[in-house]
Amino acid sequence: MTSTLSESTWQKSLAQAIRDPRELISQLKLPESLLLPALDTVQSFPLMVPLSYLNRIEPGNPEDPLLKQVLPVDRENQTVPGFSDDAVGDLQVRPTPGILHKYQGRALLMVSGACAINCRYCFRRHYPYSNEPRTLAEWEPVWDALSADSSIQEVILSGGDPLLLTDLRLQDLCNRIAGIPHVKRLRIHSRLPVVLPDRIHPGLLELFQRLSENGTLVWMVIHANHPNEIAQDVETALKQLVSAGIPVLNQSVLLKGINDSVDELVSLSERLINLGVTPYYLHQLDRVAGAAHFEVPEEQGRAIIRELRTRLPGYAVPQYVREIAGEAHKVSLLG
Repeated sequence: MTSTLSESTWQKSLAQAIRDPRELISQLKLPESLLLPALDTVQSFPLMVPLSYLNRIEPGNPEDPLLKQVLPVDRENQTVPGFSDDAVGDLQVRPTPGILHKYQGRALLMVSGACAINCRYCFRRHYPYSNEPRTLAEWEPVWDALSADSSIQEVILSGGDPLLLTDLRLQDLCNRIAGIPHVKRLRIHSRLPVVLPDRIHPGLLELFQRLSENGTLVWMVIHANHPNEIAQDVETALKQLVSAGIPVLNQSVLLKGINDSVDELVSLSERLINLGVTPYYLHQLDRVAGAAHFEVPEEQGRAIIRELRTRLPGYAVPQYVREIAGEAHKVSLLG
């Protein structure tokens, strides 16, 4: 696979993303009172908003549900008991730099420390990405570890966002994984099909199809929280993935003031299933420092799921789960 015009297109889109709170507030015609808190908070966790995502936000509306996911606010600087830098225990399950091994039969690779959008509730906003492998030589112990553990049948590419790697770098990683005989599935967790949809182009789809045809089935797990995120360019990207035969699942995070209503989650699930995307998980917020203001009480989440079951077909209702450090699997919050 060679670099394509489509690949250069998404890279240009990424380069145009907004990184300065002044520009974000100006373009969206937001109150100036939001600027100083944003400038203060962005020092600890940067702002990143692609233009495609910006265009889905209602100008002049500080309560817009997409804006709330990306705008730095002073509440992120508050210390709240029970909220920590490593909310899900990532650093406790890192046997080799580059690998997180939490669950039986699966290994997660930290292949990128960057994202195309910085979600303010991100559970890895404090993760020490600088300690992960960068050069090809530094990745060799990872391949050795995966090859030596025949229990691993699925490898998950995460980060950061793995689709921020170039096609050639991604192809190299995928080929190394596909060369391990006991690995049968490759799962890619990415928000790019939602926030930078032009990342999905024919060369990338060809890579995924080739891997699946040769015995390493590729699954894509995307991340959309609100129906307004599923704009026309996102629909196109998701249809391309589904049409290429790639199973696509969606994960959402239950977020206060953003999607903590039955109507919003019904609309999101319906838009996803109409595109062939399966609603997979609704996550209870990971209790990462800086995100306490997004937390929704678990009982409210349970009530929402109970209502979703009355309004949606069973396959359209996501599992309501929490990740707890040290547990052997995601913990269902519905018993």
